[in-house]
This record gives sequence, structure tokens and C-alpha cells, in this order.
Amino acid sequence: MTREIVEEFLRRTGQGDPARIAELYAAEVDWHVSWPVAGHPAVPWIRPRSTRADVEDHYRTFPRHCPPGEAAVSVERVLVDGADAVVMGRSSQLVRATGRRFTMTFALHLTVRDGLLVRHHMYEDSLSVLAAYEPDLTS
Repeated sequence: MTREIVEEFLRRTGQGDPARIAELYAAEVDWHVSWPVAGHPAVPWIRPRSTRADVEDHYRTFPRHCPPGEAAVSVERVLVDGADAVVMGRSSQLVRATGRRFTMTFALHLTVRDGLLVRHHMYEDSLSVLAAYEPDLTS
């Protein structure tokens, strides 16, 4: 069941419908993005989230700042072990506000319980994302 839910998650995120993506999550979610602080004022989608509504908000906020038509995301591997899955890949996004792009590898740890995603832990290169928002970081 884990592989099927993760594959459906990947399909829905590719389609970009926040409400349909959020339907795959439990009412309460263990959400974590690998940033040094819980939220970051320069990056609007990086903030604490813990509910299905928060998840939907994430998937509404992100494309307002990183246009989907400018994105290149590839999934290189999906590893499944019982209720846990790790999605590994690469992502390149354009930040609308600055016109700068960030490119990074990522690992996304998902956990499925009772047919719903209960854990979403994203491990990414947060410095490259921040540098796309704050160009003075790269000088």
C-alpha cells in the first residue's frame, strides 16, 4: 500500500491540484523541512505545518512563488520499507520575485498509515533556496 500511495502522491503533485494532494494526508501530519529554523521570512512556503489544511496551503503557496512552468523535477528513486518511503530526486525552480533559480537534490521521507500520509520530512539544500531569494548570499 505504501508504494501505491506514494506513486499517487507523485502523480497528484505533478498535476498541481493542492486540494487533491492534501486529500492524501491524514488530518494531523508530522511535517518537517530541513531548514535551520522552523520558518523563514524570506521563503514564504517554509513554515511549520501540522494539518491537512496546512498541507493544502503549502501546495497553494509554493507555485505562487515558483511558477510550475519553469520547474524541472525528476524522481530518481523511490525506496519503500513497510510504511516508510524515501523519494530521491532533483529539483530546479525559478523564484518569481528575483528571477533567480535554485537547483538541488532532495530526499523526501514519507510515512503511510491507514492509507494516508502521516509524515512528510523534506531534506533539501536550504541554502540554495535562500540564495535564490537573497542574492547577496552568493557574493
